[in-house]
Amino acid sequence: MKIIKTVNTFARENTYYLVNDKACLIIDPGSDTDFICQKLREINKPVAAILLTHAHYDHIMGVDVVRENFNQPPVYVSEKEASWLYTPHQNLSGLSRHDDMADVMIKPADYYFNYEQAYNLSDFHFYVLETPGHSHGGVSFVFPKEEIVFSGDALFKESIGRTDLPTSDFDQLIASIQTKLFTLPNHYTVYPGHGWSTTIGHEKSFNPFFVK
Repeated sequence: MKIIKTVNTFARENTYYLVNDKACLIIDPGSDTDFICQKLREINKPVAAILLTHAHYDHIMGVDVVRENFNQPPVYVSEKEASWLYTPHQNLSGLSRHDDMADVMIKPADYYFNYEQAYNLSDFHFYVLETPGHSHGGVSFVFPKEEIVFSGDALFKESIGRTDLPTSDFDQLIASIQTKLFTLPNHYTVYPGHGWSTTIGHEKSFNPFFVK
């Protein structure tokens, strides 16, 4: 499996494209919609699905554009944040501090994540962890064969996601990382929603939120 990352300009959010011989998965299609479509055309594989780590506006702005241009791939999201996709004050685009941007409203998701299920979408094998705290429906995607995890806005390189937003909870986020992400092997690569990749072991040793 090949992993491609692009960084969107609006909030420096990461969009990931996972590519195998059959298809492409896209994680968190963000604000640079034209560039995302260009990248998918370069990849030139069917888009098997759109996976959302959470439903804050910066991580969902490109969802409907990808749907419309790439044969309506199914969208997966946490059921806890399903309404956020089309409710601006929940996805934060409708807050007064974002009066300079249009409200983000996209069509409903096709599926909610099943946390008991091992997924196989076009030979992409992964499972989903609930990692709330930055938002109450935040999730992470674990690909055991590749020994990687996409952590959304839960865990960053030597940092964690913000917890000053509606539905955020600092203690819950710390618990999510310690009981879910930090139980993965130390060598697993972490691909976060913002910033640089890291490893589980590096964060256990150097992340100031966990190093005493």
